[in-house]
Amino acid sequence: MISTGDEVEIRRAGDRALLLLPGRAELLAGMLATVRSAGVPGVTDLLPAAETLMITIDADADQAEVAQDLRALLADLAAWAPVPDDEAGEVIIPVRYDGVDLEEVAGLLGLGVPELIAAHTGRVWRCRFVGFTAGFGYLESDQPWQAVPRRAQSRTAVPAGSVGLADRYSAVYPRRAPGGWQLIGTTDIAMWDLGRPQSALLAPGTRVRFVEADL
Repeated sequence: MISTGDEVEIRRAGDRALLLLPGRAELLAGMLATVRSAGVPGVTDLLPAAETLMITIDADADQAEVAQDLRALLADLAAWAPVPDDEAGEVIIPVRYDGVDLEEVAGLLGLGVPELIAAHTGRVWRCRFVGFTAGFGYLESDQPWQAVPRRAQSRTAVPAGSVGLADRYSAVYPRRAPGGWQLIGTTDIAMWDLGRPQSALLAPGTRVRFVEADL
């Protein structure tokens, strides 16, 4: 393990990767922006997750030297790069709020259905990371959001375009897949399309606004 002090920890992850763990999860976005903007020699790819940042290193680079550079870069929180407001643009996603779990989720949150819809559409969501399946972006609200428990039993097949809530995240299923998220609506927007220059509609940093569509 290679430590950068109280705020960031760096761990080796095999021979060609490093795993960065900020002392607090809310520091992850700033850490990502700082490493991305610095152009650290030897760093070839950045993969953010919920609480970590995986850094892939070029085969010809020295892992210890890259870790040393990152340690120096991240030692001073005050010098970190600001998180860009428009890092990956903004996407508008029309949603028909017809999900099979809509009423149950509203009850779990102590809201009526119209209040839940207003809460979901009345805030900006930001893609924190992409995982589970290609194009599946974990969206976190810019305002406090009550955690929604996952279903006790996952569904074997959730249709593509299903809009769900789980924990503090919202997401749109890019393809038919098993899943335990609470489903509150559907959209016709393609989250993953190999015919586009960028197949994934969302990338880490993308802002998302949900708007209510006609049923």
